[in-house]
Amino acid sequence: MSQKKVTISDLYQKKAEGRKVTMLTGYDYPTALVLDQAGVDSVLVGDSLGMVCLGYESTVPVTMDEMIHHVKAVRRGLKRALLIADMPFLSYQISPEQAVLNAGRFMKEGGAEMVKLEGGAEMAPTVEAITRAGIPVCAHIGLTPQSVSKLGGYKVQGKDVAGAQKLIDDAKALQGAGADMIVFECIPSPLAAAITKASSMITIGIGGGADCDGQVLVYHDIMGLSGRRVPKMAKQYLDLFGQLSQAVSQYCQEVAGQSFPAEEHGFPMDPAVVAQLKF
Repeated sequence: MSQKKVTISDLYQKKAEGRKVTMLTGYDYPTALVLDQAGVDSVLVGDSLGMVCLGYESTVPVTMDEMIHHVKAVRRGLKRALLIADMPFLSYQISPEQAVLNAGRFMKEGGAEMVKLEGGAEMAPTVEAITRAGIPVCAHIGLTPQSVSKLGGYKVQGKDVAGAQKLIDDAKALQGAGADMIVFECIPSPLAAAITKASSMITIGIGGGADCDGQVLVYHDIMGLSGRRVPKMAKQYLDLFGQLSQAVSQYCQEVAGQSFPAEEHGFPMDPAVVAQLKF
């Protein structure tokens, strides 16, 4: 595997050549090492960390400081993959000025190379302000978890004419504002394919079908680490939660049964030294 640093230009080249872009979420240093060495093109420090790492019920409570803490950890583990930082709820919605400041924090403090934010055409002025500051942007439309209350739950978006047209118009507006990449979450596959064909942006699907320029999934879902039912659009490749639980259970049994630690796990001492000690 090449150790060449992945750039946004490289991802555009993949799109042009019809080669798929790979992206996974990552939230810590050891995971970053695994993803980088395995050859993932880009790593997203998603605000999904609120649910899979911090135990929140949604992404809404996640703060900028929490995000930056995790972005910095992932940065230390990456040498080649492109690092994308997810902008948490209310870190960019208040004003374009606020968005630029927080996006800048991700670049300066966290070492991110791109920021991601949710929203459609209404976010175009914000995307334009961030890109004008020299910060690349990944947009995110369809099912937007930060707005799940407004959307009425975790539902597929763009199923009717009005909904589909809105997503098309959103994508056009975000492209016009300067976004380099866009995530399609839970939208019909034919719609994602059509927008991908018409768009110059790099399109990334998560429940958007196989015709997107690339795919992203939550690391904990593919590894079976989340302790939850895997969403329909994801695929579980391992059952690490079950394996880890079994290992911990075995450890507890061995300690209780006094089979661990065994003699080989300890450190000997000269009996002559022990004999001179006073207790």
